[in-house]
Amino acid sequence: MQACSINGVLCTSENAHIPVNDHGFLYGDGVFEGLRFYNGRILKRGAHLQRLKNSARALSIPMPMETGALNVALDQLIEASNCRDGYIRLIVTRGSGPLGIDPRHCKAGNVVMIADQLSMVSDSVRELGARLIIASTRRLAGDQLDARIKSLNYLNQIMARLEANDAGADEAVVLNRAGYVAEGTADNLFIVQSGKIITPPVTDGALEGITRGILAELAGTLDIPFLEKSITPYDIYVADECFLSGTGAELIPVREVSGRKIPQSPGPVYLALKQAFTSALDDSRFFDD
Repeated sequence: MQACSINGVLCTSENAHIPVNDHGFLYGDGVFEGLRFYNGRILKRGAHLQRLKNSARALSIPMPMETGALNVALDQLIEASNCRDGYIRLIVTRGSGPLGIDPRHCKAGNVVMIADQLSMVSDSVRELGARLIIASTRRLAGDQLDARIKSLNYLNQIMARLEANDAGADEAVVLNRAGYVAEGTADNLFIVQSGKIITPPVTDGALEGITRGILAELAGTLDIPFLEKSITPYDIYVADECFLSGTGAELIPVREVSGRKIPQSPGPVYLALKQAFTSALDDSRFFDD
């Protein structure tokens, strides 16, 4: 069941509203986080809230609510959703202001929370593997918009996703201007070569994903080498395995990229990580509430 909250006040999706002159709506001037909760508890809550604050700080957006109030609102939202497992979109906007992009006259921002279910791919894709393309849309460079900022303006990713849709694919791989792999449109990308997990570094345009960090930790417990290294489409084409991860995506195997078959989908490294991730959902170390 979908549940919503505006500035800490519970509401329904039907009566939820923000001013039409909020710059988050007008210009995508705001930041967000996607959070997963399992059995009523938010996975890596502290890391998500810290990343939200960092994104807001990078864009000079004052946080409208303190951490304690955010936590109370999140817990109330989960209870109102009547679900034990689900997804939360947490949004902080610049706030209301006059037309024009100058943010100096904006009032206090708004905090919007939405709890719902989210499945980025079908069950069959999750079981057999996703089909990917290499998008022509390039990732914005770090001197344009740093990938570590989760801003409300997702047009770059949407353009790449449109390419995937037009090609009949499940997802798109986004390259940076130098031709190196950055990420998917809404997830981190990993390849496996000779038993080693390789994922692009943040400096190549990859989001510093929370689930990405969990997988790095779990790989260590499984004695699987985990490397951050620049890769090109060629490296994906010749990889033994390929998979995606993200808060929304969780873990998704990849079976094909631009018509090239991935030999193992899902492969043994992916399956080991998937099992370890599922077990981690019962480990209190990953839930800091």
